[in-house]
Amino acid sequence: MSLTTTPSANRLHIGIFGKRNSGKSSLINAITNQDTALTSEVAGTTTDPVYKAMEIHGIGPCMLIDTAGFDDEGELGALRVRRTRDALEKTDVAIVVFCEADVSLEADWIGALQERGTPVVAVINKADLLGNVSEIARAIHDAFSLFPIVVSAKERTGVKDVIEAVIRQLPEDYEKKSITAGLVGEGDVVLLVMPQDIQAPKGRLILPQVQTIRDLLDNRCVVLSVTADKLDEGLAALREPPCLIITDSQVFPAVYQKKPPESLLTSFSVLMAAVKGDIASFVEGAAAIDALTPDSRVLIAEACTHAPLEEDIGRVKLPHLLRRRVGEALAVDVVSGPDFPEDLSGYNLIIHCGACMFNRRYVLSRIERARAAGVPITNYGVALAKLGGILDKISYR
Repeated sequence: MSLTTTPSANRLHIGIFGKRNSGKSSLINAITNQDTALTSEVAGTTTDPVYKAMEIHGIGPCMLIDTAGFDDEGELGALRVRRTRDALEKTDVAIVVFCEADVSLEADWIGALQERGTPVVAVINKADLLGNVSEIARAIHDAFSLFPIVVSAKERTGVKDVIEAVIRQLPEDYEKKSITAGLVGEGDVVLLVMPQDIQAPKGRLILPQVQTIRDLLDNRCVVLSVTADKLDEGLAALREPPCLIITDSQVFPAVYQKKPPESLLTSFSVLMAAVKGDIASFVEGAAAIDALTPDSRVLIAEACTHAPLEEDIGRVKLPHLLRRRVGEALAVDVVSGPDFPEDLSGYNLIIHCGACMFNRRYVLSRIERARAAGVPITNYGVALAKLGGILDKISYR
């Protein structure tokens, strides 16, 4: 994929963390060889996290995250640190920038990264100005068993070593996850049932559909696409039943009724759940639907931020289906984008969208937060299959 076509959620997210004025923004400019981030001698120049899509040789498409210093002060500073903490949850590889031998503040952040299994690259910046680089390096190694890379962003020294260190820390499954892996093989005929989603601009497909088509073509499949009202014609056009039918989750029951017995069935949302999250946790979490009562509370989380639409699946269709099953008194809260409650303990179930706009690290962090709070979590497509009574009849790897 080219720089202009790779979705942000599919890029390696590289977070740059450190104290104010440690040279984080200067390091980003040195890595990209551009004036990507605003720099200043004044501490605290970077306020909110800045996301910059780049293509770096050896890494490929990536997202660099320039964050506010985690030693920011005051009421506004606390808000900035909170947003830096949110960026930490999206980070696939972290670069922690040091500028002094006291590393006690960095310890909290490196500990949080290590708890998430996020690889850490330690960097000592401003080598052209610091007179105690060796002392700082010893402090870093003694505290974290990390061998820091010494860099001067101003003089562009050590920058190549930072990039090489990030490459060595790439997650094993980075850019290796196929959306349809385990479901298709070369030459398989796959039928896509794609209602024209009202949330997609006219003349376009929604992102999960585009990504799935590309994945099927990469797997050398034969792909046929129809809208839901043309499913009969699509099946009739084939000499043999398709190996796999991938549908929009909202028409699961109708497609299931018409699918040939020998064809596997899944949905775009279920496929995204397997790629972006933990499908086993989502399937397990769907069982909580059976335990909901009129006194229960459900959280629906959307990755996208958009104005509510008449047929919106998260704000309209899922709440309607849940209340029809459980009772009109069922409480349903809806959040979108980065909004996600700090306290999840008041919920009996969380239903998350396919998260095509989030990277996998961020989705997994939400699953972990739900697990820590003891709240079951599932996915739009999995929930719709459960509500339609066909969860045990669909395929998800």
